[in-house]
Amino acid sequence: MDASGEGRTAPPARTRRTRLRTAVLVCAAAALAGGTVSASATTAPAQDPAPDPVVLVDCFSEAQVRPDEYLLACGDGNNRLVRLDWDTWGPKTATATGTDLVNDCRPYCAAGRFHAYPVTVTLANPKPWAEHPDVQRFTTIRLLYTDTAPHPVPEDVTYKLLG
Repeated sequence: MDASGEGRTAPPARTRRTRLRTAVLVCAAAALAGGTVSASATTAPAQDPAPDPVVLVDCFSEAQVRPDEYLLACGDGNNRLVRLDWDTWGPKTATATGTDLVNDCRPYCAAGRFHAYPVTVTLANPKPWAEHPDVQRFTTIRLLYTDTAPHPVPEDVTYKLLG
C-alpha cells in the first residue's frame, strides 16, 4: 500500500530511478532549448563597426584626428593653428575654434614676430588618401577670422590641403 492508504503499491525502485532520470533529462533539454530561444531572441543583430574617422594629414604625412595644433606653413613654420577646440568631427566636415599664429616676417621672417588671430576652422571635402586609399582625408581647410585677418589675407579664405 502507498502512504495514502488507498491500496496502491509504489513502483519498484528501478522504475522510479528510470522515471526520475527521464524527467531530469526532459527538464534539462527543455531548459537548454528555452535558453537557446531566449538568447537568440534577445541577441541584437550584428552591426557594422564604426567607420574610421576622416583624417587631417599634417606636414609629415601623419594622420591627425582632432589635433590641438596644425602647421599651415610646412616649408618655414611661419603660420600655424593652435589651441584648436573641435566642435565637430564628422564624415563630411569638421569645425573648430582656435588661434592662427602668423609671423609678420618684418623685416624678414627670422626677425619677424608672431601675431595671434582668432579663427574658426572648417575642414571639408573628404577624399581617399593617396598613401592609404582606404582612409578618407579632408582636402580643404577654411579659415574664418572672427576679429581681424593677417594682412593681406581675406577674412574668409579656403585653401587646398596637400597629401
